[in-house]
Amino acid sequence: MPILSEESRIFFRKFVQDPKQVGSVAPSSRFLAEAMTRPIPWEKAVSVAELGAGTGAITREIAKRARPSTNVYLFEKDAKMRRRLAEAYPQYGCFANAENVLDVLERAGLEPLDGIVSGLPFYNFSESLRSRLIGQIEGALKPDGLFVAFQYSLQMKKRLAAAFEIERIGFVALNLPPAFVYVCRKRRD
Repeated sequence: MPILSEESRIFFRKFVQDPKQVGSVAPSSRFLAEAMTRPIPWEKAVSVAELGAGTGAITREIAKRARPSTNVYLFEKDAKMRRRLAEAYPQYGCFANAENVLDVLERAGLEPLDGIVSGLPFYNFSESLRSRLIGQIEGALKPDGLFVAFQYSLQMKKRLAAAFEIERIGFVALNLPPAFVYVCRKRRD
C-alpha cells in the first residue's frame, strides 16, 4: 500500500524540483481548502479564478461550492498539473500563467471576477513578480471583489494591506505546513 497518494507524490516531486515555485511539500488539506473557499459568495458569484491550482486540492472544494452557471478559471504554470486539472475539470477554463489573468478575461470578453482564490507562494517570488501578480489580481476583480490567499507566514500582510482591504486573517493549523488565510476585498476607489 503506498504511503503517499499520487497527488501527494506529484506535489512533492514538483516541490523538490522547484521549491520557490511550488511553495510547499504537500497539497493543501481539506481544512485549508474549506477556509479558502468559504468567504466567496457562491450563491451570486458569476466568475471566480483560482491561481496556482496545483493538483486541485482547492479546486475540488470550488467544484462543490460553485453553481453550475459559475464561470471558473484555473491558472497553473506547471504543464503536467494543468493537463490533469483540465482532464478532471473540463467544465472550467485552464490557463498557464496567473500573470496573464487580465489578458485571459479581455480576450474572452469577460466581466471582472467576483473572487480570486490563490495558493501562490507570493513571498517566494521577486518583488517585481509579486507586484505584477497583485496588479493582475486588482485589475481582474470587480469593485468589492474578494481575494482569498493562503500563505505560510504573515510576511505578506503589509504588501497585501497596501493593495486591498484585509477583512480578516485566519489560521489553519490542520495543514502541512499550517497556513494563514488572508481574506481581502478590492477597494472601490
